[in-house]
Amino acid sequence: MNHIDTDYLVIGSGTAGLAFTDTLIDESDAHVTIVDRRGKPGGHWNDAYSFVTLHQPSAFYGVNSMELGSRRKDTVGLNQGLYELASGAEISGYFDRVMNHRLLPSGRVAYHPMCNHLGEGRIENLLSGEISQVNVRRKVVDANYMGPSIPSTHTPRFEVGEGVRLVPPNALPQLWFGQAKGGLPRRFVILGAGKTAMDAAVWLIGAGAPADAIQWVVPRDSWLVNRITTQPAVEFFKGGHRRQADQMEALALATSTEDLFLRLEACGALLRIDRERMPAMFHLATISPGEVEVLRRIRDVVRLGRVQRLSPDAMELDQGRVPVVPGTLFVDCTASAVEPRPMQPVFQGGRIVLQMLRLPQPAFSAALTAYVEAHYDSDKDKNRLCGTVPFPHTLDDYPRAMAASMWNQYQWGQDKVLRQWIRDSRLDGFGKLMTGIDPADAEKLAILARYKQQAVAAMANVSRLIAA
Repeated sequence: MNHIDTDYLVIGSGTAGLAFTDTLIDESDAHVTIVDRRGKPGGHWNDAYSFVTLHQPSAFYGVNSMELGSRRKDTVGLNQGLYELASGAEISGYFDRVMNHRLLPSGRVAYHPMCNHLGEGRIENLLSGEISQVNVRRKVVDANYMGPSIPSTHTPRFEVGEGVRLVPPNALPQLWFGQAKGGLPRRFVILGAGKTAMDAAVWLIGAGAPADAIQWVVPRDSWLVNRITTQPAVEFFKGGHRRQADQMEALALATSTEDLFLRLEACGALLRIDRERMPAMFHLATISPGEVEVLRRIRDVVRLGRVQRLSPDAMELDQGRVPVVPGTLFVDCTASAVEPRPMQPVFQGGRIVLQMLRLPQPAFSAALTAYVEAHYDSDKDKNRLCGTVPFPHTLDDYPRAMAASMWNQYQWGQDKVLRQWIRDSRLDGFGKLMTGIDPADAEKLAILARYKQQAVAAMANVSRLIAA
């Protein structure tokens, strides 16, 4: 049996694991060993469909020490006029560079791909079966706890009958190869209502599929974050930060959860595809107005709950049976990127469980956790600064998530050193914009003052919304 000595054992080389490690080696002299079942760093991005992109601008994703993208604005496509969104292939390549050009050359990071963590410091190489015992001098870091379910690797929760043509979205760009395997489909059924399903629908229409050839199974309609509000650049300050002030005002004035979401829509913070329906789901999926317009072209939307069984000529759902044209291609987008998991303390003695500290920023959250680990002593102080933020699923979950996120922001603001680190962090996105306002720019100062004023009122009202 091999023996490995290290200070920190990080389980998972996805976004959270790499962002944590990157900041930890910057802020301490620790040695870190990373283990991952996959053969490359980057986590689920290695299994993503080829047309996937980030929801949010590349400028504040990845690790703190290495820029992702070039901070350019898209000049064509549905994201036109907004800051670039890294593709899945770009992110996978980026994380490979992070590992091989940044972490490993530091001399304080060891990387073990194709290895499974068996518990109690034991890791198994999946190819050789060899077991290594890791002596962890400080802590084990679980970077997989909030990991998403991915279409290409998940198991459908419904029955699939013989002869059904069911594929993950990964298969769509390779449909040309299907000419020799039963012919190309002319009808499509998209299963699922999340961002993956939206991406699949937009890709199909953009590739030439008629919108009336697509049937979309939507168990629940969803509210969507307007990507315009996430732009981290000075030219978007007045529009973006005015909308953020509007969001705080909505939180401050809302009389109910439904009223809150309608106010957020009215100020341009949120979007919905069908204006005639009140969505019941909010997973913080971020989308451009142009994408929404494309999705509105799909008229054949099935709202009969989740799929229970597929057959070549029909699908059975919670609330009924719907016939389909033989030869229809079903696209499985039912994997959930945000599986419900109970929140737990981030710092647990000899264990760190990476979780969300600010919505919806997993990279920033992991990096901040590493900074706190390196500079604070007791778990009590660390958990005070790293309160877990529950990911919202229903509309009623959102006020609770916002309350936790705003409380964290308040705690960080009371700590001068931590506050400065956040402002200097490229993963923060907005700190530098808010602190770098020209004292002579009265309009921007007024927007910032309104934001702060409404944020105080929002904190008070969010407690009432949670209790309602």
